[in-house]
This record gives sequence, C-alpha cells and structure tokens, in this order.
Amino acid sequence: MSVAFRRESDEEHLEPKFELPLPTGPNIVTARGLSLLKAKVAEWSAMVAGAADDDARRKAKRDLAYWNTRLSTARVAEPPVTGVIGIGSRVLFRLKGTTRTLEIVGHDEAEPANGRIAFNAPLAKAMIGASQGDWVDFGGVDEAVEVITVG
Repeated sequence: MSVAFRRESDEEHLEPKFELPLPTGPNIVTARGLSLLKAKVAEWSAMVAGAADDDARRKAKRDLAYWNTRLSTARVAEPPVTGVIGIGSRVLFRLKGTTRTLEIVGHDEAEPANGRIAFNAPLAKAMIGASQGDWVDFGGVDEAVEVITVG
C-alpha cells in the first residue's frame, strides 16, 4: 500500500531518541568524583519525579539512566604514590614557558577550564607516572613538560 494512503502517527516524523553515549574505557573516579556521580543521580531522580509532562519525564529518564550507569561502573582510584603523578594528583608543571596547575581526575569530573583534566586526556597520559623534577615528552616534543611539584 502506498504511504500516501495510510495514516501515519506524528511519532514517525520525530527525530529518533538515542541513549547518551558512554565514554570508552574504564570508569575510574576520585572520591570527589564518586560524590559528584551520586549527586547527579539524586538530581536526575528528582527531575524524573517532578517532570511536568511525559516528554520531560522521558528526557530526564534518559539522563538518569546515563548517570546510574556511570555510578554503577565507577571504580575509585587508589591514592597515587606520594610524589608520583596518578589519578587524583595535583601537578604544578611548566609547558612552553608557562607554569600551570592541573588535577588529574575521572572523565565525568573533568573541567579543563577549572584545572581538572581526565586521566585519559593526552597531557594526563603523558604525565602519569612522572615525579617532581622529571621532564615528560608531550605532543611529539621530547622533554616538553617539566614537572615542578606533585601533590
């Protein structure tokens, strides 16, 4: 039967709704990151309960499913060895003549603008395992990063 002669629902013309994509790799978090995940689950649970209509509830449930998955797969990182860069370390370093401070954290708590980068970010990958005074290769440049302090 031709499409022109059958009644179609309005739902057929809507954009498909996909689940939120999960980051690849392990879901390693700091203790702070675990607390943030719990807060997100509570926030989205409240949004589901208080949704004004079915569409808002569906959207909130989608986000709640994402945060529930992130919480259920979260694994708190072991504290880094003193003086060695790891997940949870705060690092003072010099790159291209500029001194900066970064904290290496889990994916969901990363905020590069606020000095928190995910452990799987290229700069974090380059620095993990280094110690104070080490020079680290980064971006194809030998000894591009000088590690000043690790906390």
